Amino acid sequence: MNTAVEEKKLNVGEGIDLFILSNPVNHPKAAVVLVHGICEHCRRYDYVTDKLNSFGYTVYRFDLRGHGRTGGERGYIKDYQDMIEDTEKVVTIAKKENPNIPIYMWGHSMGGFIAASYGIKYPNRLSGQILSGPPVKIMPPFDSLLDFDYKSKAFDLIPNSLVDKVSRDPEIVRLYKEDPLCLTEFTYQLMGEMFIRGGKDIMESVPTYNYPCLILHGSEDQIVNKETSNYFFGNIASKDKQLKIYDGLYHEVMNEPEKDTVLEDIHQWLQARI
Repeated sequence: MNTAVEEKKLNVGEGIDLFILSNPVNHPKAAVVLVHGICEHCRRYDYVTDKLNSFGYTVYRFDLRGHGRTGGERGYIKDYQDMIEDTEKVVTIAKKENPNIPIYMWGHSMGGFIAASYGIKYPNRLSGQILSGPPVKIMPPFDSLLDFDYKSKAFDLIPNSLVDKVSRDPEIVRLYKEDPLCLTEFTYQLMGEMFIRGGKDIMESVPTYNYPCLILHGSEDQIVNKETSNYFFGNIASKDKQLKIYDGLYHEVMNEPEKDTVLEDIHQWLQARI
């Protein structure tokens, strides 16, 4: 389904304008706010958006600060809470433009961490959340870095070594590598805020998470181990929760050859709750 794409820019302070896209449909059943992952941007979700539109959902997506067409130092975040507050501003727009329908949030990878953290901080703003490949605990690569002073190396750069591991589809990998809006490196500050400080914080708060949620993970995810989703599922307070581990899939379950099955599962989950 082709729908009109509406572009917005929203100033969030510090000279940063959020780049926001909305894809509305006529008589939407719900609206979905998409939150992308590290080093990527919201236009990588064009196919996902088209499918969600075809199911009858209006979609909002945006580039995180320091990513894509949004302002800010590339691959940098002063405080991970800033990304949560940016997400809340997009939710506010979605709710204002759609006052009579449920609002859901789908966060992928680092966006899944942001979405889950949003769910803990704002427990009554949404009708539910979808999390795919979310790093919602301290992951093994960071166990030895819990006391690392990442702020002392804040602007030092870490190469983006994730590209070949995002999908089993070589075309997805090729497009990622050739995409000028995908970052080839990110800062120690972003790494520390998200995966050290953020990881500690979410593990302390996870028992208070209470949204209806669908958690998706590829069994062969080499970027975020599936055990993070098992951990989150087992420790949240939500009564309405579902975990789906897709056998053989890599990190970007929505960009795997089986993507239509994944998107139909999301559709069925949403449909059952609207």
